[in-house]
Amino acid sequence: MTACGIIPARFESQRLKGKVLEKIKGKSMLWHVYNRAKEAQLLDDVIIATDSKKIQKEAENFGAEVVMTSSEAVTGTDRIAEVAQSLSHDIIINIQGDEPLIDPKLIDKLVQELYDDESLKIVTAVFKCHKDAGLESQDVVKVVKDEDDYALYFSRSLIPYPRSSDEVNYYKHLGIYAYRRMFLLTFATLAPSELEITEGLEQLRMMEYGYKIKIVEADNDSIGVDTPEELEKVKKIMEKPSA
Repeated sequence: MTACGIIPARFESQRLKGKVLEKIKGKSMLWHVYNRAKEAQLLDDVIIATDSKKIQKEAENFGAEVVMTSSEAVTGTDRIAEVAQSLSHDIIINIQGDEPLIDPKLIDKLVQELYDDESLKIVTAVFKCHKDAGLESQDVVKVVKDEDDYALYFSRSLIPYPRSSDEVNYYKHLGIYAYRRMFLLTFATLAPSELEITEGLEQLRMMEYGYKIKIVEADNDSIGVDTPEELEKVKKIMEKPSA
């Protein structure tokens, strides 16, 4: 089996336009994401998928393989599915273009899950944290899982609700997915579901259509950059000597 990491990157981001081209330590955010992905041991290829000529130029300048996709793609998943149609890889990893702190070891962990269990169609990652870690923000997606580490539900609301105790394990969803290629292509053809539309979370579409999502726990947190504040937070972290 082979695995390909695809980084969907768009210029017209709703809250922070052109964010993947923002500079961190003198390099674009996209450069950092791409180079962290290249450090993963189990990825055979890494591709950047975009509909922006500006992003294409930046990616080609640092030597990345770029595939231009349709401007009609609604989500990052649609964008990577478009690219995956012409690939022969068995496994596709959706690596968000706005997560410059992504851990290469986490990418390998997701790929390994699919290598080890052929029954799995999709795997994603969570980070265990406390309630005071910004979890009440609707921008932070939470997930609850069962005893076998399959997702029960994803929400922008705080779940589970701490009715009788504050000693609760909360799991922040990290926006990285590993798919069987054929499942990804199937998923991209499914109509948006009711819960997906309500919460604005496309992973709920998978669950509403009856697919099970395997959860793996990350050793380190990651930050998706959607706002200027998050960009500054990431810059401070990455500008530390140890980053």
